Amino acid sequence: MTSEPGSFARATIVERKPEIIRRVMADNAYPPEIVAALEAFRDEIAHGVIAPLHEDAPDVDFWNAHQAQHAGKTWLDVPWYFAETYFYRRLLEATRYFQPGPWRDVDPFAPQKRAQEAAAIAQLATVWPAIEHLPPDERFVLLLHSALWGNRADLSNFTVKESAHRGLEAHTERSNLLIDDTEAVLAFFGQRIEWMKRIFSSNPLKSVQSVDTVAFINDNVGADSLFDLALADFLLTHGWAQRVIFYLKNQPFFVSDAMPEDIRLVIQQLQAAPEPTVAALGHRLHNALLPASYSLLLTTDPFWTSCLSFWDLPPALRDDLARADLRILKGDVNYRRLLDDRHWPHHTPIEAADAAFPRPYLVLRTLKGEIMVHLQPGQAESLTAADPTWLINGKRGIVQFVRNQTTNLHESPLIFS
Repeated sequence: MTSEPGSFARATIVERKPEIIRRVMADNAYPPEIVAALEAFRDEIAHGVIAPLHEDAPDVDFWNAHQAQHAGKTWLDVPWYFAETYFYRRLLEATRYFQPGPWRDVDPFAPQKRAQEAAAIAQLATVWPAIEHLPPDERFVLLLHSALWGNRADLSNFTVKESAHRGLEAHTERSNLLIDDTEAVLAFFGQRIEWMKRIFSSNPLKSVQSVDTVAFINDNVGADSLFDLALADFLLTHGWAQRVIFYLKNQPFFVSDAMPEDIRLVIQQLQAAPEPTVAALGHRLHNALLPASYSLLLTTDPFWTSCLSFWDLPPALRDDLARADLRILKGDVNYRRLLDDRHWPHHTPIEAADAAFPRPYLVLRTLKGEIMVHLQPGQAESLTAADPTWLINGKRGIVQFVRNQTTNLHESPLIFS
């Protein structure tokens, strides 16, 4: 709850949200009426009660139904996740994102996103040639960890001062992993390759792939999604997967969350990079998006920018996610949604609190919110004694692989048509 004294949730509303509004006004040449709407919104957060949406847009009934559950309350007396998501929807109303006119579909966070992307690509160019020459298993682990630590780059979180570690520096961070299932993830792909080879050994015409589909539930632009793309490229070019799906935001959300247009812009910038190996990466990703291949799919759903947790996944979206062989959940917000943003005891097994999310799934998360499970008894207390802000400062992370407990690669019966 945003009402919890001394909590990061409360600081989010008191400090971070007004600063986000200030930055949006500074970055965009808005007319006086939009500036006035943003200033009124900032005053409401500081002194008023939560108001409903008043514009004409397809999702207004959904949001106002949820806002009505908190009618008469201030921004400091509601569930944290609702407050954060509704903030971004109200900000889009103030900036006329959905309304006819010059500001329709104009991302208020675009200037910040473009700067983040440019810096990430420049950093990638310094290490990519060396990464490309690593043996496959070593390269996979490096890209996996880079995709994790790149998640530190979150433009909505001003408390994370440490920049994202990139590229070849990722291996130095293993000591900061509270849960490290890297070897289990590597074994998942390796075991499936060997398993499929045995199955198809009598038919050499069959193409042997590790998995059919890997689904990323993406988070931020910049180093975060850039290494998601690099990891996707690895899986596709090395035959570890036939298809990769990116589940992205359908509208601006949490400042730096990635939308399909953000990903396409990054791929274009990679293609234009002066470093030949970086440009080649961009060309491979571009080709993967083409209809002739469709091995990389960019998709959206209104659920991803709603106030709902994974406990409320729409059946059609749940079925779609369940069709993938592996789901990769990026970032703090997806972790919060997985666990319904509740104060679970830190030693709670994640399987007991994860909304029966389709398995197997992999969580790549740097800690920037006050929620954490699956630790050893006493581990959280030791961390608090050593570092009181360990839950929110982005220093630590997890590579957590949650297996499908009903499936054994070596024993499950298979029927092939």
